[in-house]
Amino acid sequence: MASSELKLQVDLPSEHETGVPADFASVWHTSTSFVLDFVAAKSPAKPAVDQATGAQTGGRVMPARVVSRVRIPPQQVFELARALTQQLDAWERETGRKADGSGPKA
Repeated sequence: MASSELKLQVDLPSEHETGVPADFASVWHTSTSFVLDFVAAKSPAKPAVDQATGAQTGGRVMPARVVSRVRIPPQQVFELARALTQQLDAWERETGRKADGSGPKA
């Protein structure tokens, strides 16, 4: 009897093996996809300045750039959330640290 199980064989091009550094991610959606923008800071934060008057507005602005944008179908979001939770749990067990920064430091 033939198996109906589908296995995915993934190939990672060598130019992508090191990955892309990102400082944070932004997640948003359209009616047909979820979008993950991975963002890297371009320089340290600076005081925010009103363009018209040149006066400081009290806030700070950190210039940043999207270094990678990934679009996935809504059905895949559940699998991604599950995989992230599993990997975070494993990381916490391996390092003795919590994602919130608590716990022993290496």
